[in-house]
Amino acid sequence: MSLSKEAKAEIFAKHGKSATDTGSAEAQIALFTQRIADLTEHLKSNRKDFNTQRSLVKLVGKRRSLLDYLTKVDVLRYRAIVKELGLRK
Repeated sequence: MSLSKEAKAEIFAKHGKSATDTGSAEAQIALFTQRIADLTEHLKSNRKDFNTQRSLVKLVGKRRSLLDYLTKVDVLRYRAIVKELGLRK
């Protein structure tokens, strides 16, 4: 259920400023998006797993707050990450 080190490194290399950039908003949003997709798949087969459901809602809120931050700081970066990840509001 959790991401491996290699998967995280690949996400950070693709969406971060460098391979070791784990703190940029784009890298965090991409990581949260991958985790949200994994949790969604888990909940499709385990409907009564309420702890996972709560974690999913918290992750979606964290991602939303980071996206809101990006809109305030730099709209072009926001538009780029939304287009790249295929997100919608």
